[in-house]
Amino acid sequence: MVDRLFVAVLGNRNSGKSTTWNTLFGGTVKTGKHSRSLTLRPGECVEVFLVSGSFEERKLYAGDVLEEQASRIVLCSMQYTEEVTKTLEYVKEKGFDLYVHWLNPGYNDPGENWDRLGLVNRILDAPSALAVRSGKVNPIGRVQEIREFIYGWAVYRGLIYAC
Repeated sequence: MVDRLFVAVLGNRNSGKSTTWNTLFGGTVKTGKHSRSLTLRPGECVEVFLVSGSFEERKLYAGDVLEEQASRIVLCSMQYTEEVTKTLEYVKEKGFDLYVHWLNPGYNDPGENWDRLGLVNRILDAPSALAVRSGKVNPIGRVQEIREFIYGWAVYRGLIYAC
């Protein structure tokens, strides 16, 4: 059993994906080469690996970045394009649990968008949870939802440590 979690923020370009991660970490964050500590509650942390810029925008294959990454929790931006199906297929093939926040509408979107790519069905076809949230509102609420989901998943698996 893989028992890994893939937390994704899905949205169009400039929808609020990076804002979500920056709010979660309490400052500007970028994709790194190593895992990092994420504070979930005061004094309680978990190790995560962050992919802030989407694979789709950077024209990278998820496996090329994640194959050697051992962190049990991966946080990842996903851009709403046809290419995102490759990322979803990789995540499903590797047996990750999937938790997705779809920013719909995104911060710069004129309004809500139909799922023209059929991604909702692709996401829900795996062990997953999907939430549709507005990227136009203050990110604090959606970030708290993500934090609580990660906390519940991690505490059950004994991954929380003092920080």
